[in-house]
Amino acid sequence: MKRLLSLAGLVFLFSVMVTTVSAQEGSDYKNAIGARLGGGYYDVLSASFKTFVTDPGAIELNLGFRPYLYTGVHWLNLSLSGAYQHHFPIGKIEGFRWFVGGGLSAYNTFSSDDHYRGFGLGIFPTGGVDYKFSNIPLNVSADIRPTISLIEPYDYYSGFYFGNGGISARYTF
Repeated sequence: MKRLLSLAGLVFLFSVMVTTVSAQEGSDYKNAIGARLGGGYYDVLSASFKTFVTDPGAIELNLGFRPYLYTGVHWLNLSLSGAYQHHFPIGKIEGFRWFVGGGLSAYNTFSSDDHYRGFGLGIFPTGGVDYKFSNIPLNVSADIRPTISLIEPYDYYSGFYFGNGGISARYTF
């Protein structure tokens, strides 16, 4: 719950920050590459690529990892996520949009302990905000991805994980 409140606070602060810089009008972009910091169950740091396939529609791909240490057992998650995002303008601030969509995450856990090893798969709805600065090739976004597990590694957390969200910064081209 504490993580969820922290993420909600970050999304709110991000929204306020972008609203206060409304004098800096953003512009559209076609592609962006960068990094995503997340509070997800299967990744904490990801390489991020986003491309617009239509004017409002984008595909975002993330390749990430998350190391763990729990009661003396080390393990590592490697993940690949893909999402479709449909963007809508926010007010009259050019370059500032919100988005909704959905996606799929696949991850594999590597560990010397059988209880923390295996393949996982989940689906998620997604929503967030996206801003492209007009004077520099930079895009920033914040999102939430509550994930429903379809396949879980042995002895893993099962079911629904709400606290999967993140903040991204990407170079646009």
